[in-house]
Amino acid sequence: MGMGVTLREMFKPVVTVQYPREKIDITPNFRGRTELVRDPETGTHRCISCKLCQMDCPSGCITVNCEKREGVKGLVLLGYRLDFTKCSLCGICVEVCPTAALAFSDEYELAGFTSDEFRYDLLGILEDSV
Repeated sequence: MGMGVTLREMFKPVVTVQYPREKIDITPNFRGRTELVRDPETGTHRCISCKLCQMDCPSGCITVNCEKREGVKGLVLLGYRLDFTKCSLCGICVEVCPTAALAFSDEYELAGFTSDEFRYDLLGILEDSV
């Protein structure tokens, strides 16, 4: 009986993915860390510094730094920090954003040795990816 089960399973197709040599396709509903979305028209971020994401975040992991400058309408975004060690991936920040400036990344290999590796400057990452 036991040997029959073993032989039957031995000839079935393999369903195991040989990670990291093979990568799996990510589902469209996957929630990676939050990232700023680049506006295709202007080439910069879409954030208007309204701080709704910071106020509505139940984990308190978002910090938006902005200032009012002369001659500029609205606030100017100076920094957008995400402490991913506190993030619960609830998605409230993405849903509440009035300009759709936030989205979930498709990055799923998030590993590190220190908690500092999970504190992201999202504005800096967006500017570096140009």
